[in-house]
Formats: sequence, structure tokens, C-alpha cells
Amino acid sequence: MSIRPVLRMGDARLLESAAEVTDFASGELSGLLQDMRDTMQEHSGAGLAAPQIGVPLRVVIFGGCENIRYPDSGVVPYTELINPHIEILDETREEGWEGCLSVPGLRGEVPRFVAIRYSGFTPEGERIECVAEGFHARVVQHEVDHLDGILYPQRMTDLRRFGFEDVLDL
Repeated sequence: MSIRPVLRMGDARLLESAAEVTDFASGELSGLLQDMRDTMQEHSGAGLAAPQIGVPLRVVIFGGCENIRYPDSGVVPYTELINPHIEILDETREEGWEGCLSVPGLRGEVPRFVAIRYSGFTPEGERIECVAEGFHARVVQHEVDHLDGILYPQRMTDLRRFGFEDVLDL
């Protein structure tokens, strides 16, 4: 389909809560997902949420092959997740570096839960559920935050650990 512009931090649309998808059979949903795949691939993203391209729906995609932006993270299974829900399995949080296509060129250290169960629906409307740990859990939490109008700098606890990728010692 097409590569869409990614909204950047400061755009008020990124701070809004997204609406649930109610029509899984719509051609609009399949077109949106194709545009999200194209956009994520073009920008070497680890994930993408529909609000990042200006569509206020609870749709995220993440994973796929090894990511050049996160070379030590391992492979997260490619997933298209509609109307996601997260359940925390371990209250332990781990600090980890995150970037975002909506916050280009910057990285920050963000605390995230180390183990979660996420559930939701496939694009066909079938229920899915998965347990995720480590980077996989981090990516899911990051993308679902977008659906609630939260960008990763809002989760940071120490802004001294926030800076430009080409300056930070990652």
C-alpha cells in the first residue's frame, strides 16, 4: 500500500487514547495494517502503533526479523495485535534503553515489567494470547502505551538517561 508519515512527539494526536476496533471485516483495517507494515519496515522499527500514523485505533504491530536499531535484542515474533490487553506476571521492573519512531534520534532508559501476558485479537478477529519476557515484553508495553497516549519519555524516572543516539554510550 504505502509508507505513511510518522507523527512526532509534540503532535497532540499522540497524547490521545485510541478507540477499539469493532469491525474486523473492514477493508480499512487490512489497508491500515499493510500501511503499518510498510511504514515500520521503511523506518526499521521494532513496532508501530496506529496512532503513530494518525489513526486513533487500538492496533499495534511489532517484531519480525532482527532489528538494526536493537542488534542485541534477539528476534521478537512478528505480531499484529488488535485491541490489546496486558496482564503483569511479575512486578519486577527492569531499566532498558528505548527509542521510538515518534521520538527520532533519541533514546531513553525506561523501566518496564519483565514478564507480561498480552491478549487481543488477530486481524481476522480470532483471540490470541502470549506470554512475553525481556525485550519482547518491553516492545509490547511500549506499543500499547501509544494506544493510551503515552510516549516513553513519560515513563522515564531519570532524565539524565535521555539523549541523542549518536551521543549516548549505548
